[in-house]
Order: sequence, then structure tokens, then C-alpha cells
Amino acid sequence: MNCIEYERYTENLKNNLLNCIGVIGLVAVGSMSRQNYRPDKWSDHDFFVIVRTGHQQEFRNDLSWLPNFDSILLSFQETEHGLKVLYNSGHLIEFAVFDSKELYFSKTNCYQILIDRENIEDHLRKIRQTTAEESNLNCSNEVLIGQFIVNLLVGLGRYKRGEKVSAHEFVKISALKKLLILLEKHLVNENNNLLDNIDPLRRFEFVYSDLGKEMESILLKPIPEAAGALLNVLRRELSGQLSLEYKKAIEIIISKYL
Repeated sequence: MNCIEYERYTENLKNNLLNCIGVIGLVAVGSMSRQNYRPDKWSDHDFFVIVRTGHQQEFRNDLSWLPNFDSILLSFQETEHGLKVLYNSGHLIEFAVFDSKELYFSKTNCYQILIDRENIEDHLRKIRQTTAEESNLNCSNEVLIGQFIVNLLVGLGRYKRGEKVSAHEFVKISALKKLLILLEKHLVNENNNLLDNIDPLRRFEFVYSDLGKEMESILLKPIPEAAGALLNVLRRELSGQLSLEYKKAIEIIISKYL
């Protein structure tokens, strides 16, 4: 979907919902919000629809309010509030339907309110603040480093046992995420506003170009080599954050598993 088509879809969505009984709010989130970054041809549409209590399920069950309804290829309700819809064109939309109380189950860090009939802005300000307070970026260094080390240890142990699929999850997902959170906390630059305090993997390479390339290279390595490379990044970039106990734990991992 090109930029013109993307904006046309957004406008049609807004107009459709303005004509729906029970709708009190429409909130664009992610790239659809056009806050710190703009949508491109790879972007999906992410949004919240806020309705009066009692109308939620009808908007989840009957999707005729969506633009290009006749071109929907696949749709399913993924969570209690959220749905995914795929069009024949390959365009994806992800949205949730809430009443004003259920809205507090959501998390958001950037948004644009497109419809506001009942002070939706007040709710979103509170939700954004809560999201920031609960962000992994607020975890202590000690906890994050400990989780990183333990995830590597568990992943390497499973690799040695032959559970290689599980090992990939612990080393290349769980441990990697903890390391990226630590890097994002301590390596601040002028592009940090592009980072996502909900998902530390999002746009990492846009902010830390060289580190992003290094992480991509690490992810392509076999498990033991990837684990060793991640440890090297930790020691190189965050040596001042490593206590004697953590340094000893790292040496144990190296001597026992690498």
C-alpha cells in the first residue's frame, strides 16, 4: 500500500466510524499515529476503536464498518479485545475494540486521536504514562544483566542437551532482548525517540546503526557462537555496569559452555 492509499484508508476508516452508532473514539497507534515516524509501504494500520459499553462485541463480530470490507481475505479475534484482518492486497490491520474502562488494558507510547467524543484524550494520557512507568527500560541494571546471563545459561544448557529450537529462543530472543534494553538505557543519542519502550527490538538499527548490523550478524551464527558474541557486546559496551559477581558468572558460562 503506497502512502496515498494508506492515508485514504485512514480517512475512510475515520469517516465510516463517525457514522456508526456507539463509537466514541478512534485512536491511531504505532506508525499510523505519525508521531516519531511515518508509515511507509510496509506499514500496517494499528488502531483502537472505543465504543459505548455493550457495543464492543458487535464491532468485533461484524466488520462491515471497515473500509474495503468486501476485499477482506482473513480475519480473526486474537485476544479478548484485539483482532487481525488481512486483505486480498496483502495489507494488514491490527486493532482492538474497547469501552472506556477496557481501554486501560492497552499499552501505548505514541498515538493520534482521530475521533474523540467523550474525553478519550484524558484516558490516553494516563495510559501512556503507565506504559512508560511499566517499561522494561525502568528495570534495574542488576535485574536486566541477571536475566541476560541466566537466559544465556539456560539456552546453552538446552543446546548441549540437544534442545536446539528452545536454545534459539533463550539465546537469540530472550537474552537478546535484555541486552538491547540495557544498551538502549545507556547508549543515548539524538535518535532515541525512535525507540519503542514496549518492544526493544523495534527500530534498534535506526538508532544504533553499527550495533544493529552487529546484532544481525550475531543472529545468523550458531547458538554457542551467538551467545559468546552477545557476551562480548555486553562486556565491551557496558563494562562499567558489571559487578564482580556478574563477571564471575560470565566466566562460568564461558568455561562451562563455550
